[in-house]
Amino acid sequence: MASAEAGSPSSSGAPTCSPARESRVRYDRGMRIWGAEGQDALERASVCLLHAGPTGAEALKNLVLGGIRSFTVVDGERVGPQDLGNNFMIDQDALGRPRAEVVTASLKELNEAVGGSYVVDEPAQLISSNPSFFHEYDLVIGAQLRCSDAAALDAVCRERGIPLILGRAYGLVGLVQVCVAEHCVVESKPDNTIEDLRLTEPWPELAEAAAQVDAGLLDDHVRGHVPYALLLIRAAAAWAATHGAPFPRTSAEKADFKEGLRSLQRCIEGVPVEEENITEAIANAHRVWSGSSAPTPELVRLFQDEACQHLRAGSSPFWICVAALSRFVASNAAGALPLEGNIPDMHAGSQEFLALQRLYRAKAEADAQEVEGLAHDVAGAAGASVSRVTSAYVRSVCKNARRLRVIRCPALHPDGLPVRTEPEKGGTDALRQALASEDATASTAAFSVLVPAADRYYRTHQRFPGSLHGSEVPEGEVSQLHAIAQGLLAESGISGVHLPEDATTELVRWGGVELHCVAAIIGSIASQEAIKLLTGQFVPLAGTLFYSTVHATSLLFA
Repeated sequence: MASAEAGSPSSSGAPTCSPARESRVRYDRGMRIWGAEGQDALERASVCLLHAGPTGAEALKNLVLGGIRSFTVVDGERVGPQDLGNNFMIDQDALGRPRAEVVTASLKELNEAVGGSYVVDEPAQLISSNPSFFHEYDLVIGAQLRCSDAAALDAVCRERGIPLILGRAYGLVGLVQVCVAEHCVVESKPDNTIEDLRLTEPWPELAEAAAQVDAGLLDDHVRGHVPYALLLIRAAAAWAATHGAPFPRTSAEKADFKEGLRSLQRCIEGVPVEEENITEAIANAHRVWSGSSAPTPELVRLFQDEACQHLRAGSSPFWICVAALSRFVASNAAGALPLEGNIPDMHAGSQEFLALQRLYRAKAEADAQEVEGLAHDVAGAAGASVSRVTSAYVRSVCKNARRLRVIRCPALHPDGLPVRTEPEKGGTDALRQALASEDATASTAAFSVLVPAADRYYRTHQRFPGSLHGSEVPEGEVSQLHAIAQGLLAESGISGVHLPEDATTELVRWGGVELHCVAAIIGSIASQEAIKLLTGQFVPLAGTLFYSTVHATSLLFA
């Protein structure tokens, strides 16, 4: 096994800005998505890539541009003619040189701030002979690994809690698989969120601020500067007093509620004068009946999770905070979560808006302090280190309590067999349904079985089906592969489903080639999932994503 460093950051005598400032400028576009904390996490990350073909090179390229601390490329191949046509990190002058060395040097040129090294060794050999090699990395990317090697690597990474991402391009199809025993997400950042304004459950200070709106509505100037949140709280309180319900439920009741808001508009000679804050209140009236401060179903499941119910000395800060949230919810009569403290933009006077913002922030801080105290209590009772539960982390958990997520992926099978899971989690049940469909979904699902079948074929013949026949499709190998694939289905407990013959023929026609056009897509998806895992933001794929360029379809199996 040979290894080497590939260059070092260049320097010059020119004046330089501070490292923090330089980082903000260099990675500005990425920081707009995952913020300064996410960028800091990336700049602390060390990543290992197995196989420097186009799939792995494309994945690592995006992470290098994103600003990881360092990377190591492991590859035992030497650059051949086939690399020149499908790997942008390799040019003709590199023929005969170690592919790991060439790709590492090219990646280093993309970002001089990232450290890079390489190891000339076969990944499969390294996995079996020196598993401790991977212990120093924050993330491992396995590109073009066969099922048995992927399962062995998964066992190594799973034991140490190291996230693993598998990416593979096979002819005109590809897959990306996230392998983690457990991954906890605080900042899941969903596309659409509704701020928790407590419109039907205001705390005393907020209720008092809304009550004061009554007297001001007679004044035209004051009326036009009242934030719509206070108008809605006032209207919801009036509704509850007259209807005996906290908010309207039927379509007719909701229409009546909005009509009550319209009645707040002043009229000149019988003609209503449109006022922006009242118009905003009507447009946001749905927040009264759609907003909720109660735990989401996902959070309730976390409260009931074994990791939350039985904390121990080694419990992570995430589970300690979840246990504290559970106690917080149980301790208040409304069963409400901690207030997030964010409010949307509203048409209002500057003083009125700032006063409202201070009310929400003060309540959010008070709730966070209470949760922090509970977190220290449950950590102490479990024998866990209280110092690991920082104030900043507790406040982040409180702010994102409604969006906490936990991803758990089952261990990989050496033969790539689908994992048997509950129907709602996919697994063999989802695969059976996909194979039985009457559209392009069946073909894409078939490839998810045929690729592992091709690996089993490789184990016997030391080559992929169709790899010796050029553009010809050997019928004998098609029949062999089809039989192997049907056997895999039977071993997975899936019976009565037959794979499409044309899908098997196509997979044999490809001969196991790694096309750059497919590798670029798979590598990009893999790097996206890697950033999710390294930053702890957004929700990673909970399973295996299969992508087919044949029908431009994708399937996710949990």
